[in-house]
Amino acid sequence: MGQRIASRETFDGLLEEIRACTFCQGLPLGPRPVIQADVRARILVIGQAPGTRVHHTGIPWNDPSGDRLRQWMAVDRATFYDASRIAIMPMGLCYPGRGKSGDLPPRPECAPLWHGRVWEHLTNIELVLLIGQYAQRHYLQEAGFGRFASLADRVRHWRDFGPRYFPLVHPSPRNRRWLSNNPWFEAEVVPALRERVATLLAR
Repeated sequence: MGQRIASRETFDGLLEEIRACTFCQGLPLGPRPVIQADVRARILVIGQAPGTRVHHTGIPWNDPSGDRLRQWMAVDRATFYDASRIAIMPMGLCYPGRGKSGDLPPRPECAPLWHGRVWEHLTNIELVLLIGQYAQRHYLQEAGFGRFASLADRVRHWRDFGPRYFPLVHPSPRNRRWLSNNPWFEAEVVPALRERVATLLAR
């Protein structure tokens, strides 16, 4: 019991350090790292980077993309924001700014700076949702990333990366056309995702 408490206190200190990070200078809205984590969590969501609404509220996936993601997972907000059940750590923890066709990519310094240190404490994670190309490129290199030419191929062959990793398309409203052109995703992938999530949350 004493070891568990000590580990928890150490992790709380790390989270405080992350939330106070100002490593990336010149961010358009300033630094505000957004992360949700607890050593008890069994599911980890790794997306791209916070949008403006998430930046202003400090709540991850607090936007229409989050609404769709929770629908795909078949979880309510209370469950999704229970850090003891679901951890959330984007590739870039701060809003990166806006480019010509949408938000900029996550800052490349962020994941190497923090992800490894966070992973040292997340020893109960059994399922990692990798949302979008940046998370998949970072985490699937040793799990066969190179065998699939596109994000759609990786998502279609999600079983090849299991049971630990589950690649997903980003649930952004901008991807409505992708979802319309790939009906197999909601017919085949979403039910499998819901079953996996429900199994882990029921423990």
